[in-house]
Amino acid sequence: MAVAQRMSEQEYERFVESHPDGQWELHDGVLVEKPGMSWRHLDVIGELVHLLRSQLDRSQYAVFAEGRARRPTDTIFLPDVMVLPAAYGRDIADDPGLAIFSEPLLLVVEVWSQSTGDYDLNAKIPVYQQRGDRDIWRLHPFERTLLRRVRQPDGSYIESIHHGGIVTLAALPDVEIDLDWLLGGGLPAR
Repeated sequence: MAVAQRMSEQEYERFVESHPDGQWELHDGVLVEKPGMSWRHLDVIGELVHLLRSQLDRSQYAVFAEGRARRPTDTIFLPDVMVLPAAYGRDIADDPGLAIFSEPLLLVVEVWSQSTGDYDLNAKIPVYQQRGDRDIWRLHPFERTLLRRVRQPDGSYIESIHHGGIVTLAALPDVEIDLDWLLGGGLPAR
């Protein structure tokens, strides 16, 4: 749900702090609420966070679900999953305000949902590219696919589609994600 009134980043932060029950993004100054998500959407996020955290040194890297990434001006998104250097939190770890990251992320992930699939692909992923995020994923838990964009040294992106197998992170080649397990496992029996 988009709210028609435009607002600045400072107004956004005050609004989010006073409305803790919602998941709010700011897109070009327009407040947008993220809708609720399906079982598979939530399951993929939880399992991916677990897989990433189990392979990364917490003193070097942070893994967040629903963290905030900023693109100047007046755009703040809540990726489903993000990986960033732990150093990004050095100056803000003890700040009780919102953690919003402007620096490029090592991995940013959106998981497809019926309510936000087109929005993620058409609005959010281009912003992640403008930010310079290194590895951008859109996981589709129902089609069991990964649409991936990897930043190249010249700033361009190469896009690929994965239908399973092991994928290594562009910025962290020692980290491997088994897409067959991630997108097919953990579902309740019918």
